[in-house]
Amino acid sequence: MAAIPFVKDIHFTPGVADMVAPGVRRVIANNPGPYTYTGSGTYIIGEGDIAVIDPGPNDDAHLEALMKTIDGERVTHILITHTHLDHCGLAMKFAAATGAPLIGFGAHPVREKKHDAPALDEGADYSYAPDETIGDGAVIEGPNWRIEAVHTPGHLSNHLCFALPDQKALFTGDHMMGWATTVVAPPDGDMSAYIQSLDKLLAREDEIYFPTHGAPIHNPKRFVRAVKTHRLMRDAQIVEQLKKGRDNIKDITGALYADVDKRLHGAAALNVLAHLIRLVRNGAVSCDGEPEMKSAFRLADPS
Repeated sequence: MAAIPFVKDIHFTPGVADMVAPGVRRVIANNPGPYTYTGSGTYIIGEGDIAVIDPGPNDDAHLEALMKTIDGERVTHILITHTHLDHCGLAMKFAAATGAPLIGFGAHPVREKKHDAPALDEGADYSYAPDETIGDGAVIEGPNWRIEAVHTPGHLSNHLCFALPDQKALFTGDHMMGWATTVVAPPDGDMSAYIQSLDKLLAREDEIYFPTHGAPIHNPKRFVRAVKTHRLMRDAQIVEQLKKGRDNIKDITGALYADVDKRLHGAAALNVLAHLIRLVRNGAVSCDGEPEMKSAFRLADPS
């Protein structure tokens, strides 16, 4: 596979604000796990009148830490990258505590749990309701800062990144994480959309990424190119597994992720499904009916 230059090293104290860039503070929640790495990072932009990106999980200790950090300041905007609980589970409480509006692309895109992706550690926030919906290119401004929304579907269709153009910085949510590749979980996670969103980032001139989980990513274009290559190579590897007679997601996942922590195999299987949906759409692979976890897959007839 492509050598992705992962960034594993991060130093912090849960609940304590760190200045990670001029005018940018980060407070990491104490919710480490196989999908959240060292925990969910909440970013505070500016001083005095401030914007907050991803309040984080529904955790009273994290709420207390945030309120202590911003004591004496006014939150003017609460920005949500997407509707997974580790990013916006605290959103409603934090909005009530600060009086600030919740702003994001929209509510969780899959409204019924039975049609949503199998539950991962993060889960979906079905209760989240933004006060204001925004899309690609929307601008949010404060007295000394300007933030632009960048729509990056793939991980979820409602995923936004937030750019701080003056610093050539991008807050990437789960679209780009330095410590691991992103889970793309159908039905709403879409691998083709994810790859297109990677191309969108490659067309930008950001110089640093701040993901919700993990350390900042320097030299981001190199990182994005490596992730894109990894995804395209995974397409090819799945085709090779089909040639070897492995026709189901369980067997393909076991072969491709043999060296990966077993706790992550559920997420890996969802990624495999997302790749297979892409390959079916592209005409390289076929199955009976719509592709799903229990489908039997085969190489498409070249004729």
